[in-house]
Amino acid sequence: MDALDVARWQFGVTTVYHFLFVPLTIGLSVLVAILQTLWHRTGNERYLKLTKFYGKLFLINFAMGVVTGIVQEFQFGMNWSDYSRFVGDIFGAPLAIEALVAFFLESTFIGLWIFGWDRLPKRLHLAAIWAAAIGTNLSAYFILAANSFMQNPVGYRINPESGRAELTDFVAVLTNKVALITFPHTLAGAFLVAGSLLVAVALWHLIRNRDSADTPAYRFAAKFGSWVTLISATAVVITGDIQGKIMTQVQPMKMAAAEGLYTTESPASFSVLTVGSLDGTRELFALKIPYLLSYLGTGDPNGTVQGINDLQAQYSAQYGAGSYTPIIPITYWSFRFMIAFGLAAAAIALLVLWTHRKGRTPTSRWLLRAGLVMPLLPLAANSFGWIFTEMGRQPWIVFGEMLTRDGVSRSVSLAEVLTSFTAFTLIYATLAVIELKLLLRYAKAGVPDVTPQPDTDDTDDAERPLAFAY
Repeated sequence: MDALDVARWQFGVTTVYHFLFVPLTIGLSVLVAILQTLWHRTGNERYLKLTKFYGKLFLINFAMGVVTGIVQEFQFGMNWSDYSRFVGDIFGAPLAIEALVAFFLESTFIGLWIFGWDRLPKRLHLAAIWAAAIGTNLSAYFILAANSFMQNPVGYRINPESGRAELTDFVAVLTNKVALITFPHTLAGAFLVAGSLLVAVALWHLIRNRDSADTPAYRFAAKFGSWVTLISATAVVITGDIQGKIMTQVQPMKMAAAEGLYTTESPASFSVLTVGSLDGTRELFALKIPYLLSYLGTGDPNGTVQGINDLQAQYSAQYGAGSYTPIIPITYWSFRFMIAFGLAAAAIALLVLWTHRKGRTPTSRWLLRAGLVMPLLPLAANSFGWIFTEMGRQPWIVFGEMLTRDGVSRSVSLAEVLTSFTAFTLIYATLAVIELKLLLRYAKAGVPDVTPQPDTDDTDDAERPLAFAY
């Protein structure tokens, strides 16, 4: 084990941990805005209750996402300074816009939304949560544009004197075809997570408190979340299909690694399950769907999918001697776990809608158990999707331009990386406990009472301290 190995583990752990909060923040910001819009349009108190209820869960998650996201910035300077030096001119523009425009937009208007209840006009207060939601989604786009440069470098040139990548076309970076499809795919995955959370919390209250006065609110939340989950799952499949075809164009090795396909085939089958050697070179048993891999990669059921061996020979001739094959077991299984967990969440959403048919209220304890697991499924699907995306690109940190081993900080020792890795892991474990306790505490509390209270305080409103208006 050397500094490179630990630096990769540290970046992987901190990134996956941070991304546990990102999809929930993206999805909940919009869903809370929709709930408040329904209240604004109808005046029905159940929408106000749900807005404040899920809004509080959104704020807890948003705060944790900000804290863990800051650490991501440290990684580039701490362990990956050579990589930062190489791509700094490219990454600087989208990440600066993300911080100066998108992040400030969402953070400013979230503040107005938190403290603006009963202080701002209703329309202005509604506009605040929509502005925060737009800022959250814009933030995701600029970050994905930067990441997409790593997958498919565009709009740059290599300075022969400094050896750095220099930006030549900012529009090309923002309109990278990888970014244009990764963004809607990521948003669909985010709404899959957010919709699942709505269902899980609502089901818990419906089944445990069947005669509650707030049952109509929870029934709506369960059905609304289920529809969001199903629509999002459909969008994930459609955008994922397009993404797979673009991935095959720009990174054919990643598609071959997703199947463990060593020889070029036409047509190529997709294996649902394979039993054999760990690296996929020897197959004992496989459950395959004919023509599917060809369609996923090329759009033609009889299309040709290049194999790992041919691509390895091609890259060796193009880039020099070395292994250009990612870790096959990770790419193979992460790709399948991503699909399986996402479909499982959609199946539970279908079951929830079925139990609500004809005005019924679900009572099954088995459904409750499935509902409580439900948010974890799309979270796992999102995580495995990103593990596949990043691990499938290896050994490149910027595809075709920079190997991962060349991006690590040369001045950082193994002991230093181990120290920071240990510290971050302990801090993140502590934050995980805090996050989970807060979410469970406020989720169990249920929707708040929104009945207007008589004002018996003579204190001037302008002199009152700002506080959460929940």
